[in-house]
Amino acid sequence: MTDDADPIKAALAGIEDPLGQGDLVAAGRVTLARIKDGVATVVLDATGFSAEQRALAERRIRAATIAMPGVTETRVAMTADKPERAIVAVGSGKGGVGKSTVAANLAVALARMGKKVGLVDADIYGPSQPNIMGQHGKPELIDEKIVPTPAHGVRMLSMGQLIAPGTAVAWRGPMTASALTSLMEGDWGDCELLIVDLPPGTGDVQMTLIQKWKPAGAVIVSTPQDLSLIDATRAIDMFRKMGVEPIGLVENMAGYACPHCGENSDPFGSGGAEAAARTMGIPFLGRIPLRIAIREASDAGRPPAAGEGEEADIFRGLAVRLLEQLKEGAHAAHP
Repeated sequence: MTDDADPIKAALAGIEDPLGQGDLVAAGRVTLARIKDGVATVVLDATGFSAEQRALAERRIRAATIAMPGVTETRVAMTADKPERAIVAVGSGKGGVGKSTVAANLAVALARMGKKVGLVDADIYGPSQPNIMGQHGKPELIDEKIVPTPAHGVRMLSMGQLIAPGTAVAWRGPMTASALTSLMEGDWGDCELLIVDLPPGTGDVQMTLIQKWKPAGAVIVSTPQDLSLIDATRAIDMFRKMGVEPIGLVENMAGYACPHCGENSDPFGSGGAEAAARTMGIPFLGRIPLRIAIREASDAGRPPAAGEGEEADIFRGLAVRLLEQLKEGAHAAHP
């Protein structure tokens, strides 16, 4: 059969663009359409498509072309512009400081501000984001990529979604690196920001993330107490030594108001993180009080940032300052 693009383009014009921009031909998606020696070849610009949308488009293209007279085989190739995506690591020097709660609520707050946000639970051994985000559904695997699941306007992936509840993950370094790769290279589509909830400390996962994906910056979470701040300083030092500048420090569990008498107290101290940020020359993003409402909402899979009220406003303020620091960092890198 001689080359003739018109019949195949006419067939493709009957397929709707998954993003609602008319049909595939009218949307300018078809960059090559050819029939030669019984083989239909289609190259499609799939920029912005999710894995499901790519799979659907391919199935429809194959169905439309194989039905054409003389076509015995269909070959479909898809291209896509790689989206610019800022990776923000959320870490801590030690466990128990509320790092995962901060990561989840930052992601939700950013999404409510109109950003397209993904959340990676990179705490391979102790994943907690399925509980905090209320999303335990097992993600699909399409085209060898894990498809993130939606929760509170955020797309998320966690090892906790891939293993049975209560199962211990007893892996050595190479296996954790492989697991991290599967999560980081999931089908994040058009996400602009990827918030990565790191395990506590300065181990294999942190180093693998920095070496392979180089975050735009790191948010460090600490409580006001001296021990937590010492460990937070170590985490900041690690990021800096590996070429990742801290975006800022967040002080969690900062102050407690008695629900009965209203008296304020500071069981973990006060102002330590802000003073430490000043000493280290990094921005102080803000403080989060010790409140039972935050704990209860997190346990119930309803991040406070997804609601209204004072707690939601606190996380929104942190998200605003995070974006400001990212913008400043981008300007410094590209004056």
